Amino acid sequence: MRRRPSRPGQRQAEVPTSSLADIAFLLLIFFLVTTTIDTDTGIYLELPPPLLEAPPPVNERNLLNILVRNDAVLIDGRAATVDDIRTEVARHVTNEGRDPAYADSPRTAIVSFKAARSTSYARYVDALDAAKLAYRDVRDAEARRLGAANYAAYRTTLPIDADDPVSKRYPVKLSLAEPDPR
Repeated sequence: MRRRPSRPGQRQAEVPTSSLADIAFLLLIFFLVTTTIDTDTGIYLELPPPLLEAPPPVNERNLLNILVRNDAVLIDGRAATVDDIRTEVARHVTNEGRDPAYADSPRTAIVSFKAARSTSYARYVDALDAAKLAYRDVRDAEARRLGAANYAAYRTTLPIDADDPVSKRYPVKLSLAEPDPR
């Protein structure tokens, strides 16, 4: 199809672009409002206050060593799984001096957690969560033993962890050791 030559004084048909900037601006606002931005929150750890004096020596019996290296878990040098961490920490903390392989009492029980730099982030978080969940399980069992109604009423009158009988009996002593340079 041939185009007809335009006559002098006749204008070519144009697409109206006056509202194009408005439409682009509205689309930009729409995408800014509806887009979600993921943020990495990391791991929340509350650091202890600085030591004013050297800590007392730790009896080897009261120390449970957890090492995560290349996604393998070692508990006191023995091969284990992430699920084993939860049971071993609970057994270590609640031993009350019965088994010589575990802690003398819950107040002296320390869990040393160490991970090599080659450990994947997911395995590190899983292992650390298992250790923390063991303390939660032990404290939950103690709270239930004290009586849920009495314990709940007692907890509402106090600030969290202030003169709490469960926290006093089973303090969380989880030591995060410096990772290996490897």
